[in-house]
Amino acid sequence: MHSDKSGGKEQNAPPCADRFVAEYPLMASLGISRRDGRTAFSYPGFTYLQTARFFSIVGIEMQSIAVGWQVYEITHRALDLGLVGLAQFLPGMLLFLLSGHTADRYNRARVLMMSYGGMAVCSGLLLSVTFAGRHSVLAIYGVMVLVGVTRSFSSPAGRAILPQVVPEEEFQSAVAWGATVLQTATILGPAAGGLVYAFFRGPSAVYALAMIFAAGASALMLRVKLQVKARTREPISRETVLAGFRYIWTHKIILGSISLDLFAVLLGGAVALLPVYARDILKTGPWGLGLLRCSPALGAGAMAILLAFRPLRGRSGQIMLWCVAGFGLFTILFGLSRSLALSMAALALVGASDMISMVIRGVLVQLATPDEMRGRVSAVDMIFIGASNELGQFESGVTAAWFGSVPAVVLGGAGAILVTALWAWMFPELRRADRLHPGPPADLMEKF
Repeated sequence: MHSDKSGGKEQNAPPCADRFVAEYPLMASLGISRRDGRTAFSYPGFTYLQTARFFSIVGIEMQSIAVGWQVYEITHRALDLGLVGLAQFLPGMLLFLLSGHTADRYNRARVLMMSYGGMAVCSGLLLSVTFAGRHSVLAIYGVMVLVGVTRSFSSPAGRAILPQVVPEEEFQSAVAWGATVLQTATILGPAAGGLVYAFFRGPSAVYALAMIFAAGASALMLRVKLQVKARTREPISRETVLAGFRYIWTHKIILGSISLDLFAVLLGGAVALLPVYARDILKTGPWGLGLLRCSPALGAGAMAILLAFRPLRGRSGQIMLWCVAGFGLFTILFGLSRSLALSMAALALVGASDMISMVIRGVLVQLATPDEMRGRVSAVDMIFIGASNELGQFESGVTAAWFGSVPAVVLGGAGAILVTALWAWMFPELRRADRLHPGPPADLMEKF
């Protein structure tokens, strides 16, 4: 909103409909109204940011397919696939206090630019390992540790930057569109990675493309201009780095939402075992693995687009709880499936359920947190997310080694349902949560 520089009331103020055109001319020129779900893209910083994220995630997902298939071809052990996730999770666990403080102290666009550049270096290292012809997974694990280091800095900065590129009244739509970009890249990345791996009969081409995509993402971040608010540059101390923990602990609705995601996905995640399902259970090749990996993103992407045009209006807490329970149920369906088509459908429903809870959590965490603390709170949030994803991969690998792949997935889905019921009882604030935010100013909504 532009402020009135006259110091008094507006003279001859235009009607509300004309005021929207006057204050947001770019939106109006694109045919976008206040109610249009595409409004976030009228902000150039948001467009550049999401394009950079798209390139980065496509490269990461392509690379993850190549790493998973390469490791499983070398060792033929599910546990080693779990160790890939653990190698990426541990650096974030050790560095999250520093990375969160970095996101609050320095320009978040520059932090992302350097992080994406670091990811390009990691892809180049994987390419070098492959060219060297090494048949040991130790070198791959070493590079995965470096990938975890770069992601430990990019994740909190990437989550905390969004309120600096779009206004608050557009934030739920922006989160949904950001999730759409994420899921679109997660659809294309694994599918492309599997096809390129199969066509070139090895991971070298995949790693080269991932390096190019990451370098492009780094270059795009130079174009992102932030709406920077004055932030106090607090010195690094125990009090400042632990502020994110304290804030989350005292806001039970945020604690409940992110811890629910942690334990549900930690138990119900089956991504690490997809190479086992593709090769040994569903009897497909790298192309089938790519289809399985992109199926959750396909469901999540469709749901994210729906949420961008039809934002959640109420009962957000109950909706989140039911969707996490659905995540567990559809995980069980995937675990029992012996059909590629049914497995893909089950994973798509897993992704759609997870997307709703992800959007709710994203809006709750960012809008309920002061800008000067968003980096540290996001860093703690990313530890929860990293634990649920990378540490969840490790958990899946261990349980598969103990009980077998199918029992591990089925038990994990059942555990996610149990966690949902427990959290509904432990966090009544989350169960009673209604609207995510108050919405845009009433004067702009009078005729839109």
